[in-house]
Amino acid sequence: MNVMTAEIYDDGDTLGGRITRARDLSALSLEDTASNIGVTVDTLAEWESDRSEPRANKIMTLAGVLGVSPAWLISGTGDAPQPAGISIAVAEMSGEINRLRELATQITSSVEMLESRLMTLIQATND
Repeated sequence: MNVMTAEIYDDGDTLGGRITRARDLSALSLEDTASNIGVTVDTLAEWESDRSEPRANKIMTLAGVLGVSPAWLISGTGDAPQPAGISIAVAEMSGEINRLRELATQITSSVEMLESRLMTLIQATND
């Protein structure tokens, strides 16, 4: 698994559990989420407790509001939502890794240049 991506496996949770997790991670209240997708709080609560399931059009709307893919919401496969702090940390670490890779390339280039100069100097002293 690439360390720069989120979970990419079936998490084994239920649809209701994934709705709740995504809503919690997006810091939306039950009321705000229900209002944003055009359902009652009771309907959303029933989805989250797996007593009923949303229709396909509501799953699409719900995924958009919660910032997750419909595929993950339905089946648990694909990228799972991450807490904001983790996303920020991953972005910062990715940037640092890229910076270090660039430095490594520069170091390698400098070493090769110095080796070439050294070989030239050695040949000049041997002639």
